[in-house]
Amino acid sequence: MVGSALRRRLEAEGYRHLILRERKELDLRDQAAVQAFFAESKPEYVFLAAAKVGGIHANNSYRAEFLYDNLQIAANVIHAAYCNAAKKLLFLGSSCIYPVRAPQPLREEYLLTGPLEPTNEPYAIAKIAGLKLCEAYRQQYGCDFISAMPTNLYGPNDNFDLQNSHVLPALVRKFYEAVESDAAEVKIWGSGSPLREFLHVDDLANALIYIMLHYSESQTINVGTGEEISIRALAEMIAQVSGFKGQLVFDDSMPDGAPRKLLDVSRIHALGWQHRISLPQGVQEVYRYYANRAEKTLH
Repeated sequence: MVGSALRRRLEAEGYRHLILRERKELDLRDQAAVQAFFAESKPEYVFLAAAKVGGIHANNSYRAEFLYDNLQIAANVIHAAYCNAAKKLLFLGSSCIYPVRAPQPLREEYLLTGPLEPTNEPYAIAKIAGLKLCEAYRQQYGCDFISAMPTNLYGPNDNFDLQNSHVLPALVRKFYEAVESDAAEVKIWGSGSPLREFLHVDDLANALIYIMLHYSESQTINVGTGEEISIRALAEMIAQVSGFKGQLVFDDSMPDGAPRKLLDVSRIHALGWQHRISLPQGVQEVYRYYANRAEKTLH
């Protein structure tokens, strides 16, 4: 999702020398393959957006893979960028790196000041390791390696799998299928009370290019909207967009995750960047995207 959005934005801004590989072409967990790729292609600017990602269920079910795979990806790419003299690298983390009980909104300096949210701890540890690698290569070797921490993302090319996706795309699919089947109710994981912040992936792509051009500090930088919404209100928004008229049933026997996770975005605002796509606009767009994709699959 992030890689395709970055490609669209870079091409729209006139960049023509993009070095791209599909996952099936290059396994970033393979150190030798990554080193060979960097030695051959010699990229000057590296956006490290690749990761094994998922929602609460996936994070909690595949803890070993989420830790191992993401550690391998970060270590291999960051080291290869150093070995092959990349001019700049931007490592993409996640808002889940912050302590579960940290003050809200989450400022960059709250990192490592308390325990992590248990269900996504392995993923968060891998992301923390990646940003610390960037710091270490900067301090020891003078590499211009930086890191950005985005909030919850959504948009085209998202994962809409009901078991392993994040909450917004999962809800989009649930409501689409409920409308198509004329279901009387939609069941939603958790109590609906947690508050979340959502950023459209096209806004993130704009932010990453802006950061690559205008930011060169060891301190990580948050990327988000600075706005939050409850899962219940999000579900009601998607229900309205879909035209669903039935009942929303919240299963509070399932885990909610962190009660609140809002990023402090004052640093990136001071840098001169702000998001453009509102959540209602973005939800309408992604619902249409999924509906069109589902209809093409059926026909």
